[in-house]
Amino acid sequence: MRTENVMYFTEKEEEFANLLIEIGTKRNVAKVLVFLANTPEATSRAIERGTDLRQPEVSIAMRYLLEQEWIASRESKAESKGRPVKIYELAKPIHQIMDSIEKEKKKEANNQLALVHKLRDYIS
Repeated sequence: MRTENVMYFTEKEEEFANLLIEIGTKRNVAKVLVFLANTPEATSRAIERGTDLRQPEVSIAMRYLLEQEWIASRESKAESKGRPVKIYELAKPIHQIMDSIEKEKKKEANNQLALVHKLRDYIS
């Protein structure tokens, strides 16, 4: 039997994920992003264990993060026969990812304000 170290969130990492969720990031995406920000690379199984997410939740988060080009993946031969294991890592530093999130949130806020101004025109 082989041993495997499993990383779990610290209080600070949990708070980071919760803040991302509060600004509108999906829960599973926020948890995976925080997990990968604090480890050089990880398999999807390690991500499942460390984030306490199920495999389908991790897969959905990975799909979104790959679309955003925030993570990269590569395949590694499994220790035994069978399918190769995918290994994930951040493709950009977490600061750049946070800049992207900030830019998107500013755009969303400006769109909402524009709609409020348009509504005000209707009552004037």
